Amino acid sequence: MAFQTRVTELLGTRYPIIQGGMQNVGYAQLAAAVSNAGAFGLITALTFPSPEALASEIETCRGMTDAPFGVNISVFPTMRPPDYGAIVDVIADAGIKVVETAGTPAVREVWDMLFARGIKVVHKCTSVRHAVSSEKYGVHAISIDGFECAGHPGEDDVPGLVLIPAAADKISIPIVASGGIADGRGLVAALALGAEGVNMGTRFCATREAPIHANVKQAYIDRDERETDILFRPFRNSARVGRNSVSQEVLSRISGPDPKFEDVAELVSGKRGAELLKTGDLDSGVYWSSMAQGLIHDIPTCNDLIERIITEAHEIIASRLPAMLATDD
Repeated sequence: MAFQTRVTELLGTRYPIIQGGMQNVGYAQLAAAVSNAGAFGLITALTFPSPEALASEIETCRGMTDAPFGVNISVFPTMRPPDYGAIVDVIADAGIKVVETAGTPAVREVWDMLFARGIKVVHKCTSVRHAVSSEKYGVHAISIDGFECAGHPGEDDVPGLVLIPAAADKISIPIVASGGIADGRGLVAALALGAEGVNMGTRFCATREAPIHANVKQAYIDRDERETDILFRPFRNSARVGRNSVSQEVLSRISGPDPKFEDVAELVSGKRGAELLKTGDLDSGVYWSSMAQGLIHDIPTCNDLIERIITEAHEIIASRLPAMLATDD
């Protein structure tokens, strides 16, 4: 029951499903499990302390799967920027064919390095205008990220139901729908709206192979689509996280007339977030979660999840939708 789209052709996969690049989650064990199930797994480059550590993780993944997988590179402002040139060299030397990118316009410098090494780029955007400019620059596919997503949804607040077809109207390269997708219904909807594949992050966090604490996985089951918070809106750096006491405290501290990031920096530090994923103490930091948590009801293996999504999608396409077509007498 394989799918054939321009996304599967680009990735070399059976199914048009990408596991989103997620900080402190995108390790070899998850990426390999996703790829072995016929989708496209991603190792997250900036999870690792050095290019050498990333090279080792890619090698580990190679030992766990013969299927294609990729690497995510995100470019965001930081006091100590990574050595992106060395990261690209590691990726290219390892034979990685496709990289997912995200971030500020400075990401174009990374694109140039990737293009020079013959690597295909799937770039994540939160607006049509950014998708159009990225296509003009030469990326090979767009992952269009609706407002429902975990992480950074941009500042336009456009949900996928509008954003996906709006992007499809403007660009000609393949589109991957991202944000709020967790099952076969989401896959079929994305295809109907003009995408040729989907990207799922939160849903893959709630799998057996995800390298995070069981308490975090259970939180995705226990909390519904309403229980996320948008942080950092006053700083025009909006970020969707799972609701907990820390996210509520962050919102309280920056609700006044002159909010400052310094007032919440310690609460939202990457170190605290990484520890939360390891220890399962849900009130020790913040963790990413999309509205898709309202669609998560179990913790399957990646293989079982992907097979279920594909089976459900085929059933909708082959049976449910045709049954709704009225016939003329």
